Amino acid sequence: MNASLSAVAAASTSGANLLLWVAVPYICLAVFVVGHVWRYRQDQFGWTSRTSQLLEHRWLRWGSPLFHLGAFMVIAGHVVGLAVPDTWTEAVGITEHTYHTTAVWAGSVAGVAMVTGLGMLCARRLLTRSIRLGTDRSDKLLFPLLSATVLLGITATAAHNVFGPGYDYRSTVSVWFRGLFVLQPQPEAIAGAPLLFQLHALTACLLFAAWPFTRLVHVWSAPVGYLARPYLVYRRRATPASAQSAGGRPWSASGSRRA
Repeated sequence: MNASLSAVAAASTSGANLLLWVAVPYICLAVFVVGHVWRYRQDQFGWTSRTSQLLEHRWLRWGSPLFHLGAFMVIAGHVVGLAVPDTWTEAVGITEHTYHTTAVWAGSVAGVAMVTGLGMLCARRLLTRSIRLGTDRSDKLLFPLLSATVLLGITATAAHNVFGPGYDYRSTVSVWFRGLFVLQPQPEAIAGAPLLFQLHALTACLLFAAWPFTRLVHVWSAPVGYLARPYLVYRRRATPASAQSAGGRPWSASGSRRA
């Protein structure tokens, strides 16, 4: 009887793992891809972050750079930690101890910057009436989901790798993540991870599913080409009263700026 109950429990656990760590991620990835195609075809004019700088700029001046810089660092750290196997980093001379120490402290700094910036942006939206009234339904979904994802990641890092004994997510979460993209999912790899890492992974999947329907789509339209864009030269004609210079020649003023 005990053996049969154990078999049933194992089967149910396996089924739950397949649902959480195979079905849900693939569904979210499918929504991410198809949703972007739909959004681009149906709502190109809405492909923007809908700035509210004219309504309030003091909180935005500090909150936006902190959030975006922290997010960039966090994403870069996740790409290395999840997509790059530990054997690759060791092959170039980076020991596991060095990688772990660097990732924990650099990730903590990036996470604090991101959380601080996000907190300022959320407070700005809640406390400024004109911005709060202009908040649409997609923002009401995005901000809580993004906040939960970021806070769970920070809490997991702090609980296990800053104040705790340490946890090597590259041997569990990273294996599961890479397996999804090579069509060899390994749900058992993440099933044994701490609960905070599992919740962080699940909220990240939901965030990817919500991505194409929120203001996050503007990351694909970042004006990177602006840095290499040629300058435009602006000239203005002289007014009639000052059309002649001291030498009797007409003058014009010119300036330049990027397009």
